[in-house]
Amino acid sequence: MTNTLQPWQVLLLAMAGWINRHQQAAIDYLREENRILLEQLGHRRIRFTDEQRRRLAVAGKAVGRKALLDLAGIVTPDTILAWHRKLVAAKWDQREKRRGPGRPGVMEEIEKLVVRFAGENPSWGYRRIEGALANLGHHVARTTVASILKRNGIDPAPERGRRTSWSTFLGAHWSTIAAIDFTTVEVWCRHGLVTVYVLFAIELRSRRVHFAGLTPSPDEAWIRQVGRNLTDPIDGFFRKKRFCLMDRDTKFTAAFRALLEDAGTEPVLLPARSPNLNAWIERFMRSIKSECLDRMIFFGEESLRRAVREYLAHYHVERNHQGLDNAIIEPKGIGRGSGRVRCRERLGGMLRYYHRPAA
Repeated sequence: MTNTLQPWQVLLLAMAGWINRHQQAAIDYLREENRILLEQLGHRRIRFTDEQRRRLAVAGKAVGRKALLDLAGIVTPDTILAWHRKLVAAKWDQREKRRGPGRPGVMEEIEKLVVRFAGENPSWGYRRIEGALANLGHHVARTTVASILKRNGIDPAPERGRRTSWSTFLGAHWSTIAAIDFTTVEVWCRHGLVTVYVLFAIELRSRRVHFAGLTPSPDEAWIRQVGRNLTDPIDGFFRKKRFCLMDRDTKFTAAFRALLEDAGTEPVLLPARSPNLNAWIERFMRSIKSECLDRMIFFGEESLRRAVREYLAHYHVERNHQGLDNAIIEPKGIGRGSGRVRCRERLGGMLRYYHRPAA
């Protein structure tokens, strides 16, 4: 098991700030404000200074072209990204001109350190970065630090400190975050096909998955009982979990969220239409559907329940996971000898696991 965040886990294109309902409203407001300002300007061309181009280029590169199509209003996404390419080219051109024979100059190393310190520590101001450089034997002035940050399009500490990236938030709370979501399965019953709602929860750090229950009628009483089971102080899956990521599905009622809060688990409601923010449980849903649920026909809820439990047993003790360096979540009885290779089958051979029996 590894604690290192994988690149695919950096979500929402490094959007600044912990996105919640209030910040989403602020973004919508700023979009509308930009539209009004453009209407006021009419067809007059806006002149940008080099500093303004630099700031837009750095911010636009982090957002990405696809998202810029929705956000950018003053200039086109292609223009912003072109500015970024010119910024990078100019930066390297200047370095090549400064560089003489032998090792790169000390200032190049200092600039890399300043950019790194500012990126990894959003609350560090000029003085704090200056002190960290002094610890490494580099004595530079506060104004030098400020110039390097400005040249690289990095805001000063008060601005950076207000924006915590999603990856930083996850890294700080990795072991205490869970996620929850529904999927649906069509089941043959006495009166025909019935849609059954299946609820899963996942622990982000370990990838352990909990089968919270299934029902054709996920009403208030059912979801409240699920909440009580999840928050049980002795063996509840959410025990010691500080945050629970969930979408805005109305089945996650106010009473359910209140149960979580009372137990010390804060519900984190994700923005609408943002499945990537709940990528871990979405990835599990894709796995269980493609490897099991979509390949079976279920007659009655009990057959579905049996299949889910068999798949979870395979998922935890037999299946390798790329997000865990291709390891097994709970390896049990894995033989390391040179004996005969055995195959363990589940669900009639749909799920297979190859192993050598332990001596």
